[in-house]
Amino acid sequence: MAYEEARNDSLTQTVGRIIDDLRDLFREEIALAKAELRHEAGEVGNAAVRMGVAAGAGLFAVAFLLLGVAQGFADLVGWPAWGGYLAMGVVLGIAAVAALQAGRARAKKLAGMPKTVESLKETKEWMNDRMSSKTR
Repeated sequence: MAYEEARNDSLTQTVGRIIDDLRDLFREEIALAKAELRHEAGEVGNAAVRMGVAAGAGLFAVAFLLLGVAQGFADLVGWPAWGGYLAMGVVLGIAAVAALQAGRARAKKLAGMPKTVESLKETKEWMNDRMSSKTR
């Protein structure tokens, strides 16, 4: 991007250089966005697989433990088995709501593609500066 001899160039050449520069800049922006998306998608996929495996194993473990606790609670208080299961269902429902709210709060904190956003802001400022300097 050599603009040293811009006064000697014709308007067509100057506009052509600006268009070439903008084209290069947009290509670099798209390449940066692709690279960031690819990197973040890989990390999210890896984390999701690990959490899925853990959730599956944990689900079976918790299910058997909860069956035992519900049956034991029903025997302890002299209720029928269904009463223990109902009480356990209420407790688990409350825990599920609390976990859902915590997960939603954490998801809201995720920042997506910060480098691309910053780069686009810089590009916008540069373009505004270039346009305002041309109109003077």
